[in-house]
Amino acid sequence: MGWLKIGKFNTHKYPPSMQNRLLEEDNHTQFTADIEQNEKLLQETFQDCADLAYRRIDVNQNMHWLIVYIDNLIDKKTLEENVIKPLLTSVTSDTYPKEFGDLKSEMISIGTTSSTTKVSEVISNILEGHAAILTMDSSIVTTVSILGTSKRSIDEASSEPVIRGPRDGFIEDISTNVSLIRSRLKTSKLKIEYITLGELSKTRIAITYLKGIALETVVDEVKARLKPIKLDGVLDSGYIEEFIEDQPYSPFPQVHSTERPDVVVAELLEGKVAILVDTTPFVIVVPMTFWTGLQASEDYYIRWPIATFVRWIRFLFIIFAIFAPAMYVAITTYHQEMIPTNLVLSIASSRDAVPFPAMIEALLIEIIFEALREAGIRLPKQIGQAISIVGGLVIGQAAVQAGFISAPVVIIVSITGISAFTIPRYSFANGIRLLRFPMLFLAGTLGLYGIVLGLLAIMLHVTNLRSFGSLYFSPVAPFKLAALKDVLIRIPIWAKFRPSLRPNQEGEQN
Repeated sequence: MGWLKIGKFNTHKYPPSMQNRLLEEDNHTQFTADIEQNEKLLQETFQDCADLAYRRIDVNQNMHWLIVYIDNLIDKKTLEENVIKPLLTSVTSDTYPKEFGDLKSEMISIGTTSSTTKVSEVISNILEGHAAILTMDSSIVTTVSILGTSKRSIDEASSEPVIRGPRDGFIEDISTNVSLIRSRLKTSKLKIEYITLGELSKTRIAITYLKGIALETVVDEVKARLKPIKLDGVLDSGYIEEFIEDQPYSPFPQVHSTERPDVVVAELLEGKVAILVDTTPFVIVVPMTFWTGLQASEDYYIRWPIATFVRWIRFLFIIFAIFAPAMYVAITTYHQEMIPTNLVLSIASSRDAVPFPAMIEALLIEIIFEALREAGIRLPKQIGQAISIVGGLVIGQAAVQAGFISAPVVIIVSITGISAFTIPRYSFANGIRLLRFPMLFLAGTLGLYGIVLGLLAIMLHVTNLRSFGSLYFSPVAPFKLAALKDVLIRIPIWAKFRPSLRPNQEGEQN
């Protein structure tokens, strides 16, 4: 079992009113048969909550029902038509129900209904978009699910575009996201278990896996790492990632994050576990390997020879993305004899007026490139791409003409940037971008020897890295010939097999 990381709940002091609410939610207080007292209890709990609505339904000038809900979370039209209107009709016809069972079976016929006498459960349901119906002379409270918050329409995943493949992507509603997975896996083996994280946000988390395909030890490990997490709020799946990673200081992500339902389903069919977080379209899939970061969903939607060729292009350019600037600095600084004479003369003439060493020159242009890339992402879409392209052309050309940098460095850094864009997984590409900077320093101080040392350090780190017990560099290290069929090449669909996650004789997972 991997490391178990337990987050610390913030110890700052809350205002007295907030402390009372937290204590009220955690205790086991029961409602009474006095509806007036129950109303006061809810009013104290939701003190200063202007969006909480109270709707009284009186019978003979006495409050017989009290409907409590948060105005912005429910569908008010559904509430009026299917809850309030039937109750008012029963009052005018003098046939209103006397018992809770009558209210639930005869009057309320919309949404999911439940009953409880616990204050904490009713408060939780109200905060999730339910309407609570309190009845006179009864301690039982009926809650009706009529969630009416607006949802973003299902659209193509913007972070993972494809030319051929499904166009739907996850949205910020966990129920919709689960339905997108269910629509692709129509089997009772698909298991979904809900937990709640966040002391204040009460965010729903869905642990999803295929029974009999996913390894039970991995499923248990996921639950063991998620349940002890203590946070005030969970706003995105990125909050979860930092708690469940095996090695949080590694530049390589150990969990796969995606907003494509077809990718999640493909991973589930391979025996992995998906973690869905409410209010975010990004789903976490574990365990992850090094090769997952270099595979795109579109690889399996086009013919396998083309997909294999594209995959090898990625293998080649990931080397450029890490080592191209470092190789240029090492060769031009320490190993000029490795360059043809004409090329040496061309590089020397272009660097004649440059006042900086090759390492500083490459480092400056790399930082400028990263700044332009970040600016293009943060700016509005209408001008972001234009700023990135025009800014790169203007700054690069002006810097070369002014003699601050040489033209070969601009070419090398441009190739490096393009190489990083060939990596399909965004979080994996970020780790690759980060690695080129220490490689630059090693090349500038030790030459090719520094690059070799950096390569050895990366290989040692990657081969010892684990993701939920699975070796990160598997099936290359440890070497498994049969599993290489879907790593170095994209095997045809008719020859595809299910990767094994069973422990081997040494107790490690394949």
